[in-house]
Amino acid sequence: MNQSYLPGTGERRFLCGTAAVNGAAIMIVEILGAKMLSPYFGTSHFVWTAQIAVTLVALACGYYLGGRWVDASPRPAKLYVVTLAAGFWLAATVGLTAKVALGFFGGASGSLALATLATAAVLYFIPLLLLAMTGPFLVRLLTTDVRQVGESAGRLNAISTLGSFVGTVLIGYVLIPLLPNSRTMLGTALVLALQAALYFAIWGRRDSGSGRSVVTALVALLTVVGAGWASARYGDQAGRDFLFSGVRFTERARENSNYGMLQVIERTDGRLRLYLNDSLCQNTYDFKLRQSYSAFTYLLHGLAVAYQPVIKDVLVIGVAVGIVPMQFARDGARVDAVEINPAVIPLAEKWFDLEPKKMNLIVSDGRQFVNAAPAAKYDVVVLDAFLGDSSPNHLMTREAFAGIHRVLKPDGILVINAFGYFKPGKDFFAASLYNTLKTVFGEVRIHTKDGGNLYYAASDRKPLVFVQPPDTSKVHPAIREEVETCFFNTAEITPGLHRTDSALDPLAGIVLTDDYNPAEFRDAANREGIRSGLTSALLGNH
Repeated sequence: MNQSYLPGTGERRFLCGTAAVNGAAIMIVEILGAKMLSPYFGTSHFVWTAQIAVTLVALACGYYLGGRWVDASPRPAKLYVVTLAAGFWLAATVGLTAKVALGFFGGASGSLALATLATAAVLYFIPLLLLAMTGPFLVRLLTTDVRQVGESAGRLNAISTLGSFVGTVLIGYVLIPLLPNSRTMLGTALVLALQAALYFAIWGRRDSGSGRSVVTALVALLTVVGAGWASARYGDQAGRDFLFSGVRFTERARENSNYGMLQVIERTDGRLRLYLNDSLCQNTYDFKLRQSYSAFTYLLHGLAVAYQPVIKDVLVIGVAVGIVPMQFARDGARVDAVEINPAVIPLAEKWFDLEPKKMNLIVSDGRQFVNAAPAAKYDVVVLDAFLGDSSPNHLMTREAFAGIHRVLKPDGILVINAFGYFKPGKDFFAASLYNTLKTVFGEVRIHTKDGGNLYYAASDRKPLVFVQPPDTSKVHPAIREEVETCFFNTAEITPGLHRTDSALDPLAGIVLTDDYNPAEFRDAANREGIRSGLTSALLGNH
C-alpha cells in the first residue's frame, strides 16, 4: 500500500492509543449527553431514542467522511486537528445545553420527541462525527501492506471497542455518580485536547513542519486552559442565588447521581425548602414549621390511615426526602422504606429531617424488593416512585401489582401517587392504571381535586370506605383546603358514558402488562405539559 507518510514505532503506539481514547470518548458522549438532556426532557425513551439515533447517524457520516479525507491526504496531523475540534465543541456544549434545550422545546411546539432530537443533533452530532473519523484514518495510517488490511482493521476495531468498553464502565459506574455532568463533559474535552497537544508537541514537526506544529500545539493548549476556565465558570457549586418559578432561591446542596442531578434549594426569605431531581420539583418543606408543604405527602399517609383501621407494618416504595415514611414511623408503625437512589438519603437527612434509624431503610428497586419480600407482611403499601415527571413503567403493570398484592395482608391497602387526567384524549394513563389495578384488586378508588395528582386506593375489602374520618389538623395551613378536597372527592367511573373532569371512562385505557406497556408513548402529551411547566420555571435563569 503506497502512502507518503510512515509513522515510527512510538508514533504507531500513540495512534493505537488514540483509537482507544476516542472510542471511550464516543461512549461517554453518547451516555452523558442523554444525562445532560434529562433536566429539560426527562429520562423517557424519547431522550434515549434521540441520543442513540444521533450517535448512529453521526458515526455513519464520520466513517464515510474520514475514509474519503484520509485517502486524499493520509497525514496524522489532520486526525488530531479533527480531535481537537471535537474537544472544542464538547467544551462548548456545557454552557449551551440549557439555551439550546429550552429554545427547541418552545420552538418545536412543545413536542418532546422533536425537541429532544433537535437538541441532541445540535449539541452532539458534530463532535461524534469528528470522533468517528478516527477509525478509517487509523486503518490507512497503520497499514503498510495491502495484504494486512484485514488484520490492521480488526486490530484497530478491537482496540477502539475495548476503549468504548472502558468509557462505558467509567461513565456508568464512576463518573456520573461522583462528578457533576458538566465536569465530566469538560474532562472529556480536556483529554481530547491533551491528546492533540501531545501529538503536536512530540511528532508534529515531522508531520506538518515546525512553524505549523508550534501554532497547532499552542491552540491545543489553549483548549485545555479554556476547558479549565469553563469548568470553574459552569461548575456545579452550591450557594448560588437564582430564580425558580419567578421566586428567588438559594441553592443549598447539589449532587450528581445515577438517577439525575439532585438539588436542595431554599427560598431567600428563609422558610420554604425544595427538593429537585433534574430540576423538577419533587417535594417542598416548610423547615420553620417542620411540615411538608406538598399535599401528596398528607394524602398518601392520610388515605392509608382513613381506609385501614390497624396499621402495624408499612412498605413505602419511593422514599425521596422521607416525609411519608417518617409520618408512619411517628405513628408507631414498623416501616420498610425502599429507595433506589442512595444519593438522596444524606440530603434528606441533612435538609428534610429524615431519621433513618426510625425505619428499615433499604436501597433497592421497589419491584425487586417486593419480589423477594415474604407474603402477607404489610397492612399498607405506599407506591410513590417517580423518576422526573412520571412513575417508572415497570412498577405500573399487572405483574407488579400482583407482587404487591402478594405481600399485603388480607384486606390490606395499596395507595399510589400518580399523575393523570380524566378529559377525553388525555385519560389513557389514568384509565389504564385503573383497569390494571382492577385485574388484581377487588376495589379501586381514585381521589383527586381537579386532575393532575391522582391518588389510587386499592384493596380486596368490600366496600372500600373510610373506617375513620381523615384527620387534617396537622396539615400545613396553606394547603389544608386542597388536602380536604382530595380526601372527599372521588372520581366517578362511567364506562362508555359522557366523560367530565370528575368522571373516568375505563374504556379509554387498557391493562398494562410487562409485555405491553405503551403508557410512556400514549401519555406523552401530558408529560410534555409537565415538562413545559418545568421549562417556564427555568426560563428565569437562562
